[in-house]
This record gives sequence, structure tokens and C-alpha cells, in this order.
Amino acid sequence: MSVTSPYSASNWIRDFHPSDRTVPRMICFPHAGGAANYYFPVSRALAGKVEVLAVQYPGRQDRHTEPPVTDIHALAAHAFRELPREGLDRTWLFGHSMGASIAFEVARLMEGELGVSPAGIIVSGRRAPSRFRGETVHLEDDEALIASVKALNGTDPAVFADPEIRRLVLPTLRADYRAIETYRPVGTSRVACQVHAFVGDEDPLTTVEEADCWRAHTEGTFALRVFRGNHFYLTPRADEVIAEISRLILPAEV
Repeated sequence: MSVTSPYSASNWIRDFHPSDRTVPRMICFPHAGGAANYYFPVSRALAGKVEVLAVQYPGRQDRHTEPPVTDIHALAAHAFRELPREGLDRTWLFGHSMGASIAFEVARLMEGELGVSPAGIIVSGRRAPSRFRGETVHLEDDEALIASVKALNGTDPAVFADPEIRRLVLPTLRADYRAIETYRPVGTSRVACQVHAFVGDEDPLTTVEEADCWRAHTEGTFALRVFRGNHFYLTPRADEVIAEISRLILPAEV
């Protein structure tokens, strides 16, 4: 029997494999330039075991006519307003790269405005909020921006080869880079829930040491998991990543 998604009316939430909502939930936040469908394979792999919801930011795919948001705090606030309020005790937040910072800010909003912590946060491919590099890619010209994105090996080169697609993608990509490069936490930059940091051992944007610094941003337990690979280690290591997510989120079988 198919299950109808209760999130179908939301511009912000994608529910690729609706569940009966009694299982653990994981809300996924994409990277800069990324979209909700990046997490479709994760949703498919965990279907029936985890309710995987993916956030769709403005300015991409079916939201391409909407202006992109250039501030991490604003993105987090918008997403926070759209997230389900029930079942927070079974809700995990997962974010990769820019998405990790948004997931962290959403957790802070949950704790500050609702007085409830998520079950945990998994921050992937992003250095801790206390570690800054002073990046300014969003201020560079189009060719330099494209070169920076290509160097990460996370985007199909055909996207930039097609003039029309390139015209549509570049403003959103630049907005995302501006958001993450100008992001600074405000106030107390700690959460009460557990935090797990994932990182590739050859990630040019986040060293293992920078990922380990997330431990200073939680009052709960912290663990670091290092995978082989670069910034987008998740793609070639998908089976390993999903296995680790399952180990963290799903109750142990007796």
C-alpha cells in the first residue's frame, strides 16, 4: 500500500519515499549549488527504515524562478519554519558542506525556539563554525567561480558547457558561495545534541583537524569519521556512508 506524503504542499521539503512516519527521521541539507535530489539515492537506500526528507533551497530545479538566498541564517530560518514539529525526538539533521552549517543553525533554532533538541546532527565536509579561512570565491568572475567548482569534482562538467544551463546555474551558485563564505555563527555556537562529523581524508575545503573542531560546538557526545576521498567522498563511498548513517540512526538489533 502506497503512503501519501504530508509534505507535498511544501516548497522546501522533498519526500521521495514516503513512510508511515513511525521510523527515525533524517532531514538532509544540500551543499552549495546542490539540490534536494542529491539525496534521492540515500532516501532509496533507507526507504522503510528511515524517513528521509531533503530540503530544496530556492533558485534551483523546480524553484529556479525564485531568487536564491545569500545568507545561511536566513536559509536556516526558512527551512526551520517548514520542518515537521512532531517526532523531534526521532529527527536527525544531515548536512554536507554548506548544508552542514545550515543543519547546525536549524538545530540551534530548534533548541532556542522550541526548547527541543534533534536526536543528533551529522555534519559532513565542513569545518567547524569556529574555523575560518577568509574565502572570497563569490566575488570572483564567472570563470574563476566555475574553476573552483570543477576542482571539487562534484558537478557534471556538462552543466557549464551548455550556455543556457550555465546562465541559469551561475547566479544560484554564486549566491550559495556568498552565503557560506560570509557565514559566522551568532551568539552561543553550541548545541545540546550529539554531533557526528564526516570528512574525506583529501578534502581541500576541510581538513581532518578542522572537522574535529566540531567537538567544541556540542554539549553532547561527539565523534569523527574519516572516509577516503575528497570533498565529495560521499559519491564513491555511498555504501560506507549509508552504513554509518544506519549505524548511528537505527536502533541496534537485538
